[in-house]
Amino acid sequence: MSALTYPEVGATRLGPLPAGYSHLHHRTRVGRGPEDFAAAGAAVTEWRMHRASGVRLEASTRRAEPGSTVRLALGVGPFAIGAVCSIVWTEYGADRIGFGYGTLDEHPEQGEECFVVDLADDGTVWFTVMAFSRPVRWYTRLAGPLVPVIQRWYARRLGRTVRRIVTARRP
Repeated sequence: MSALTYPEVGATRLGPLPAGYSHLHHRTRVGRGPEDFAAAGAAVTEWRMHRASGVRLEASTRRAEPGSTVRLALGVGPFAIGAVCSIVWTEYGADRIGFGYGTLDEHPEQGEECFVVDLADDGTVWFTVMAFSRPVRWYTRLAGPLVPVIQRWYARRLGRTVRRIVTARRP
C-alpha cells in the first residue's frame, strides 16, 4: 500500500482544517432520533452511502476501520475518475459515527475527507462532509475552479442519499 500524500493526517476529525488547501463543509439534516442515527451511521460506515450515490467502491473491510483501503470510481468507461484512499480515523460513539479517509498516491487530489453522522441533544440527526484538498494531477489542476463546485455537488448528493436510506427503512 502506498503512503498518505499529505502531512495533516486526522485534521478532519476535530479541525481546524489546515491552510493551503480548498476547504469543504456541508451539513444536512437526515433524520430524527436514535433509530435514524443508527441507520445513518451504518449507511455511512458500511459504504452504502457511496454505492447508493452512484460510486463504484471496493473496500478492504466490510465497514470503515483505520488502515482500510477504499478504491472509488465515478463516471463511465474511459471517463471514470478513480481515487484510492486509506481510512485514517473512525468514531463509533453514542452520538457520533463516522470516518475520515486520506488520499494515497493513486488519488487525483491531496488531502482528507470525513463523513460523520451526529445525534444532537434535541434528537436531530445531522450528516456532515468536511474536507481539505488540493489538486495533484494535471487534469484536476486543469479543472481548477470546477473541482470545488463538483465537490459541493457531491457532498449534497451524499446528504440526500443518506436521508433517502434513513427514510426508506421506516415502516
